[in-house]
Amino acid sequence: MYKTLLLALFLLPTAIFSQSEQPNIIFFLVDDYDKQDCSEYTGPRNLTPSLKRLAKNGITFDKMHMTSTVCTASRYTCLTGRYAGFSYSEKYLNAYPEGYQGGPAFDLGLEDDNMNVAQVLSDNGYVTGLVGKYHVASSYNSIDEPEKNIPYSEEVNDQKFFAEKQTRDLIKGSGFDWAKNVYLGNLKAPFNHHNPEWTISAALEFVEDNKDKPFFLYYGTTLAHGPSKNWDASIDEPLTTGEGIIDSPLGVMDRDSLRERVLEIGLEPEEKSGILWMDDSLGLLMDRLEELGIADNTIICFVADHGSEGKASLHKSGTEVPCIMSWPAGMKAGKRCDALLQNTDFVATWFDVAGIEKPEEYQMHGISFKKLFTRPRKSTRDHVYCEVGPARAIKTKEWNYITLRYTREDLEAVEESDRYAKRLLGLSGGIGRSAKKPEAIAYDQLYNLEQDELEESNLAEDPAQEAIIMDMQSKLLNALQLFPNRPYGEFIPGPNTLAKGEFDIILDAIKKHNK
Repeated sequence: MYKTLLLALFLLPTAIFSQSEQPNIIFFLVDDYDKQDCSEYTGPRNLTPSLKRLAKNGITFDKMHMTSTVCTASRYTCLTGRYAGFSYSEKYLNAYPEGYQGGPAFDLGLEDDNMNVAQVLSDNGYVTGLVGKYHVASSYNSIDEPEKNIPYSEEVNDQKFFAEKQTRDLIKGSGFDWAKNVYLGNLKAPFNHHNPEWTISAALEFVEDNKDKPFFLYYGTTLAHGPSKNWDASIDEPLTTGEGIIDSPLGVMDRDSLRERVLEIGLEPEEKSGILWMDDSLGLLMDRLEELGIADNTIICFVADHGSEGKASLHKSGTEVPCIMSWPAGMKAGKRCDALLQNTDFVATWFDVAGIEKPEEYQMHGISFKKLFTRPRKSTRDHVYCEVGPARAIKTKEWNYITLRYTREDLEAVEESDRYAKRLLGLSGGIGRSAKKPEAIAYDQLYNLEQDELEESNLAEDPAQEAIIMDMQSKLLNALQLFPNRPYGEFIPGPNTLAKGEFDIILDAIKKHNK
C-alpha cells in the first residue's frame, strides 16, 4: 500500500499532463517593464495584486531574459522562437543583405511563410487571437495610418478607425485566426492615450467565444510604455482608443479609483498608476477564466518585452525581465525558479504542452522548459545569448559579457559627420539607456553579476579574468555560428565587419555626444 502510494505520487506530474486536454495559452506581454515595479520581485508591496495572485497559483521565474531589448526584435522572438538577427523577412534582408553583419532592432518582421507560433497552433486545432500592440509587421505599406502629431479632426478619426481594421487584416494574414482592438505600433498623437479597457474588452470577448476549444491569445498591452505622466493623464481619456475617439466609455474597468488606490499604497499616482492599471486588466482576465470554468487548464504567461531602465542595452536591467506563469492543471503553485531562460524558449514550450511537432521546415532556437513546471529546481541552460544593433552578449548566472562591434557603414557615416554618433546612442545603437554607465561604451565589457549587480565595474581587461573571457568568447562564437551568412566583428569576419581597435573614431564620437 505504502509503495503504491509513493509510486502514484511520483507519477503524478506525468499523469497531470497525459490526462489533460490541450491547454489554453494566454501570453500576456507588457511593454517596457522592470522588476522593481513588480511586487513579486523588488517592487512596492500591493502595487501588483493580480500578479501576486498569479504567482500564488504558479511559478515566478527569476532569470528570464529577453534576447533583444527593443519592442520589435523582442516580439519577433516571442512569436517565432528565433533570434531576431536570424530574421529572413524581406524587411530585414533589405536593411542587412545576407553575408553582411546585421543589426537586429526595428528593421524586421514576421516572415511571409508564416513560420510562427500562431500559424502552427492554428494548423493543429487551436484558435489563435491577437489583441493590443503588434509592432512586428513585416511591412506597413498597406496601412493608412494618420501621421504622427497631426491635428485631430473627424477625417483623421475616420482614418484611424479604418487603419485599425487594416491592421487586423494584416495580423490575420500573418497566422492569426482572429484580431481585434489592435495597435500597429506605439501610441501616436493625437491618439496617444493608453486604454486597457479597450484591449481587455476584446480579450474577454475572445476568451468567451472560444471557451469550448483550445485557444492561444497573444495580449500585448501598451502599458507600461512611458512616459509615466502619460499613464496618469490617460485615466481621464476613456474615449481614446487604437481606432480613434469612440462615442462613449466602455466601463469595463474601475479607472476612477486608480489614483486613490495608488495613494493608499504610499506612491505617487503620476508615477505608478499605469502599473496598477495594467495589473487590473490582468486581474479582470483571470476573473473571467474562473467564471467560465476554464482557469485550471489555461496557461497564463505574464512577461515583459524588455526592461525599461536598461532598454536597448544588453545589461541586466534591459534583458532580465519579470516573468510569472500559472497553470493549475499542470504546474506547481507558489514556487520560484532561478533557471536561466530566454524568450526563444516560449514557442518551443507552447508546442510541447500542446503536443505539437513543429513543421520540418520551421527554424527555431528555443528549447522547451515544460519540465520546470513540475520540477522548478531543474536547469535548462548554462548561458543565454542576447543581441541588439551592433551589440552581442553572453550571460550566465554569474557573468555578463557584452561586445560592441560597429560596421564599416557606421564608420563611414561617422567619418562624414560625427553627428551620426547621436544615432548610435539611440535605440538601435546597442547602448541604449545604459549609456551613462561608466564602461557602457567599450569594445568588450565583463561584469560579475553576483558582486556588481549594477554592472559598474568592467573586468574585461583584468588579467585575473582571462579564463572567464576566453570561455565567454567561445560561447559567443558558438552562438554566432547559428546565423548562416551573418558575420560579426573579428569573431566571424565579413565584408562590412570591423575588429576591435578599428573603430575608435566611432567610440570617441559617441563619448563626445554622451556628455
